[in-house]
Amino acid sequence: MTQALTLAFALIIFLFQRQNPLRLFHIPHPGTAAAWGIGFGAAVLLADMLVSRWVPEEAADDGGINKMLFGNRAVWHIALISAVAALCEELLFRGAVQHAWGPYWTSILFAAIHVRYLRHWVPTGLVFGISYGLGWIYQETGTLWCPILAHFVIDLVMGLILRFRKEEAS
Repeated sequence: MTQALTLAFALIIFLFQRQNPLRLFHIPHPGTAAAWGIGFGAAVLLADMLVSRWVPEEAADDGGINKMLFGNRAVWHIALISAVAALCEELLFRGAVQHAWGPYWTSILFAAIHVRYLRHWVPTGLVFGISYGLGWIYQETGTLWCPILAHFVIDLVMGLILRFRKEEAS
């Protein structure tokens, strides 16, 4: 439901901007686009691992929403959720909003929309940084496929980690 609204907002903004959303999906060099997307996704996952190692868990708590969302899902369902979220959110934020506001203000909005992280500065900062990075790779490559692929990789791997992480005994 949320992603349907995200997609609808993106399409409405495209109408007002008079831009063709299909132009955002051209692939100038498929190998380069994949390298940017997978490379940025991997860098974010590495940074998240490092932050998780030194930042106390309560400083990055999302209230258990991600665990609820991904904890008991089938792998194919986690992949589908990740793909839909990546496509809809990147179409809205990178494709529509960034076109008008630029990467900085788009990233502020992106972080604010991810309300579950706003209670703690660490996840809010990470979401802002990831969003800014997604905007940067979009500007560098000129194709929406790079941030979509990066967003998908991040959500998929994090979802799979949440799904298969063993609970520690108290």
